[in-house]
Amino acid sequence: MVEPDVQTRTVELLKNLAPSEGYNLTALSDVRILRSDRPLARTPVLYDPGIVIVCQGSKRGFFGDQVYLYDEQHYLAVSVPVPFTMETAASAEHPLLAIYMHLDFSVATALLLELEQQVPFTAKAAQSMMSSPMDQPLRDSVLRFLTALSHPLDAQILGPALVRELYYRVLTGAQGQALRAALTLQGQFGKVGKALRHIHASYAQTLNLAQLAREAGMSVPTFSAHFKTITQQSPMQYVKSVRLHQSRMLMVRQEMTAAAASHAVGYESASQFNREFKRLFGLPPAEEIKRMQRNFAVPPAQQAAVFVSSH
Repeated sequence: MVEPDVQTRTVELLKNLAPSEGYNLTALSDVRILRSDRPLARTPVLYDPGIVIVCQGSKRGFFGDQVYLYDEQHYLAVSVPVPFTMETAASAEHPLLAIYMHLDFSVATALLLELEQQVPFTAKAAQSMMSSPMDQPLRDSVLRFLTALSHPLDAQILGPALVRELYYRVLTGAQGQALRAALTLQGQFGKVGKALRHIHASYAQTLNLAQLAREAGMSVPTFSAHFKTITQQSPMQYVKSVRLHQSRMLMVRQEMTAAAASHAVGYESASQFNREFKRLFGLPPAEEIKRMQRNFAVPPAQQAAVFVSSH
């Protein structure tokens, strides 16, 4: 049961931190506040590892045959970058208000080591994405965090410790065991994780299936099977998806032309890029960029920091 006072104060703080629609920067570089005053239909997204806490309104993520709800009762945790589709329920009277936290692996790893010494976790299958129920301790931590964010000095001095507290709540929550297993990159999940990191570091270079399998230390058939289980895409489909999402970000935040962006992410054929871009996003590049700028109304200086994850 949510304490009404906690919920009311949380929403008030978020409205002040996000006065305009779109992504609002905070005093902490890895934290953004999203406000949406209108619903958004399903759109392809690629989330970096992180945590999304929706305090008003709701979102649904569609990943393979799974539906992930993140709303006032559930938060979303993403352990590896996965492409999926997302839709938002919001209105001017009841805007969506959400906290986006890019995962700081150094903080998470240090916390995992401490947790392992105190409460060794039992083996559980790692997951790419998980939706977990909000409990009262997490809600209280969120309120303290937003209160600090509302004061620049408090945000700078107290913010990092409060981020760590939120990580702690998530890692010890309902899906904490699965997330801990994912972040420690155990077993086949860890091997595929190595390949995912290589793809995101080298997506503009020539990549092939055999090379990625070697990076993971697996045979091609085994790698392909495990990769699809984790990402719901074949390895080369995933590479294409990353390139297209990155090209969209370049066009938004650096105002690149479609031709320049396609070349920057490794496409040799502009016509192939245009076909594949429209197939993924449903619109030609120029129209999709207009749609993003319309739906995520933030100035270019903020877009550079906000749209890295294609939220």
